[in-house]
Amino acid sequence: MDSISIKRSITVRAVVTPAWKEEAERELSNAISTTDKQLGELEKEGQQIVDGVRSQSPNPLDPRVQQQVAQVQEQVAAKRSEFEEQKRNLLQQQAQVRELEMEQIVEQGQIDSFCDLKVGDNLVSKMGVSILVRDGIVEEIEQASP
Repeated sequence: MDSISIKRSITVRAVVTPAWKEEAERELSNAISTTDKQLGELEKEGQQIVDGVRSQSPNPLDPRVQQQVAQVQEQVAAKRSEFEEQKRNLLQQQAQVRELEMEQIVEQGQIDSFCDLKVGDNLVSKMGVSILVRDGIVEEIEQASP
């Protein structure tokens, strides 16, 4: 066997432009809004479950009922903490985007690609590929030096 096809991750880097900044802020604002909605739904559903547990019992003060209610409240609190942490991260990212300067290059993410690898190739060079985009248009494909 002289060659194989391998999967590799390619870093996508973007040039900060007014359009890029606007899109990034819009995406983050939408994600924050979605997180807020999820938080509201969580609180509402948690309260409905607690109300349901209490209403199904002839004695809402029964220790087993209280334990069930406490478990539901703990689960809601844990999920609320997750959403709040997610929102804090999104707000932090939004602040970072606002501070970016025009023409600055930022890492935007990763995409997967396949390449052929043959005997004698430099694996590091084959794996070290990145793409530079400006407003979605590829400006440069960079290959790591061997």
